[in-house]
Amino acid sequence: MFDKRLVRNFDFALLIIILLITVIGLFGIMLATRSPVETGDNAVSEIFGSFNMRQVKLQIVWFVSGLVLMLVAVSIDYHTLIDLSVYFYWIVIAMLIAVKMKGQTRGGAQSWIPIGPYQLQPSEFAKISVILSLARIMAKKEETGINDFRSMTQILLTLAVPFVFIVIQPDLGTALVLIVIFMGMIFVAGIDYKLLFGVIGAGVAAVPLVWFKFLDKFQKNRILVFLNPGLDPTGKGMQAIQSRMAVGSGQLTGRLGSGGFLFHNMLSQLNFLPAKDTDFIFAVIAEALGFLGGITIIVLYLFLIIRTIRIASKARDHLGSLICIGVASMLLFHVFENIGMCMGIMPITGIPLPFMSYGGSSMWINMISFGLVLNVGMRRQKITF
Repeated sequence: MFDKRLVRNFDFALLIIILLITVIGLFGIMLATRSPVETGDNAVSEIFGSFNMRQVKLQIVWFVSGLVLMLVAVSIDYHTLIDLSVYFYWIVIAMLIAVKMKGQTRGGAQSWIPIGPYQLQPSEFAKISVILSLARIMAKKEETGINDFRSMTQILLTLAVPFVFIVIQPDLGTALVLIVIFMGMIFVAGIDYKLLFGVIGAGVAAVPLVWFKFLDKFQKNRILVFLNPGLDPTGKGMQAIQSRMAVGSGQLTGRLGSGGFLFHNMLSQLNFLPAKDTDFIFAVIAEALGFLGGITIIVLYLFLIIRTIRIASKARDHLGSLICIGVASMLLFHVFENIGMCMGIMPITGIPLPFMSYGGSSMWINMISFGLVLNVGMRRQKITF
């Protein structure tokens, strides 16, 4: 018999926050894909005709289908999903191998598998597979701890396989996400601080090796341009410069006054801002809604992270806590990196803004991830049928 506590424990506030962020994202995509207009006698008709709603409609499709995936993730006990995670992990690895062999290249990275008119990005699915796989391993080590050589070797190998395939695409941004997920989860799993600092020290020591042996020329340029956008103001530096200009031009309330963004073209609509519907969607919205709109988005993400950590603290077991912390770590890095690069305080990595950037793979994985968080929250007490 169905236990009513499952519905009673459902975090509707978390779902509402996700819905609000998605709606703001749809607004941003609508503005980003709009054609420039010229004011005149037929200004109103030109305004309505300037909106290209194709990507908005597709994003709605991704969101609705993501709700279905979220429902599936919520409906099945997360312990059962963890038992199946090993199969999902190797399916994702197979997909990453397929990308390397026959994947399509965009933006300098071979990261997409064409499926009819659409493209699937397996590296997005690697995030959730790593969260589930690491949670499964760490939960089994709850009593003995993860600080012995055998446990750490198993954890590092689980991380390393998808990490290597993603790095060689090359997709450095997603690879960094996996590292942050790993760091957040081992911290909660109770790693010895000496060992943690040793891992961090080894990572710092490996920076010269990574710089000279693993980073491509364009990735090095991105880092150098981040430090000084003036090095290439008409090339790689243009992204950072134009994004900061868009964010700054929004001022306090954005382009709402004096006709607003409906009657006047924005930098994104004049094609000054690159990847305006994906990586730089925050800059588009900040230009339209100003500081107040930008801070509203940040506060919504903050609430989402806090509620996820709250669910982790009330989870029924260590496994549930680890899943939630993995999702919270993933979200935190995505938000910090994406908004940071739009404001010029972080290097440009091509990481999407969760629930806001246009894209099906990203939307699906985020919906599944928070379906798992809701799953853990619903089953914080032992349910009997």
